[in-house]
Amino acid sequence: MGIREQLHPQSQGQQTYLPPACYTMSTKEKKQFCHCLKNVKEGYSSNIKSLVSVNDLKLVGLKSHDCLVLMQQLLLVAVRGILPKKVRVAITRLCFFFNAICRKVIDPKQLDDLENEAAIILCELEMYFPPSFFDIMVHLIVHLVCEIRLCGPVFLRWMYPVER
Repeated sequence: MGIREQLHPQSQGQQTYLPPACYTMSTKEKKQFCHCLKNVKEGYSSNIKSLVSVNDLKLVGLKSHDCLVLMQQLLLVAVRGILPKKVRVAITRLCFFFNAICRKVIDPKQLDDLENEAAIILCELEMYFPPSFFDIMVHLIVHLVCEIRLCGPVFLRWMYPVER
């Protein structure tokens, strides 16, 4: 069908090689990502650096607020020099979208633009990430703007003050 030809298996003698996808990080890139998060100022977002395992190259024990801060602010910086530009732009747009919907004051005139932006971001992500990435949680991004229209700004319904 000619879809994503750069990911098709390639024969190398007796063996078949599967090239990595554009969002796949090498071990070196994972180390850079983890070191970037490990060097975040202490005390920020429940001490995010304690949640980074540099040895295992993983993020462990993230709570919902940690994920929010990671998506809004830290992911932008951490993937800056690691991923290819097209993937980085899609992730950056997603982070900007989360920043826009989490503001304390939202202009109702911008809600249509935010709704369109959510659809465009999901289309961009579909171009680079596999279908298995798109579970129900990723799909809910489309409905966040409608929820803001019905219920008001997101920060009024956050569970973080209740959890504290």
